Amino acid sequence: MALIVPVKGVYPCIPDDNFIAENATVVGDVTLGNHCSVWFNAVVRGDVNSIRIGSHTNIQDGAVIHCTYQTAATSIGSYVNIGHQAMVHGCTVHDRVLVGMGAIVMDHAVIEPYVIIAAGAVVLERAHCESGFVYGGVPAKKIKPITDEQRKLLEELPHRYVMYSGWFTGEDTDHSGT
Repeated sequence: MALIVPVKGVYPCIPDDNFIAENATVVGDVTLGNHCSVWFNAVVRGDVNSIRIGSHTNIQDGAVIHCTYQTAATSIGSYVNIGHQAMVHGCTVHDRVLVGMGAIVMDHAVIEPYVIIAAGAVVLERAHCESGFVYGGVPAKKIKPITDEQRKLLEELPHRYVMYSGWFTGEDTDHSGT
């Protein structure tokens, strides 16, 4: 069973339609929107500040979502994909974003809608990633505009994760968005 616990009397707010994997951890001041998924070994740790996550967002295997005490809450929009083993910390990630596998987004960074953060990229503290572009590297820099195919992926991938979570909950329906 997932580890879902309060911190200082504040319980996570998780709608019934979310999928939280058996070994995922969600603690403290965390609010998830509808149709979210938190996958195996992922940690969403709202112990030192708040974490707000919109609807249809997936936090993939081994990802860590955290914040900074008194200075940097974390806000993640709707239809966001947080890739395997990514770290999102004390920042703002707007709607329709893909944070790639192993990427890091640091305190006070702002990721505008329709952005892809490439796998392994490091978005530095207070960086601003402009809508419609791929960012990659260490530190992350604007690489190129997103393609029509990548934009379509940002539209479809969150729906796929709703479908995948149905495989574990017994609600195996096609939410692919296609």
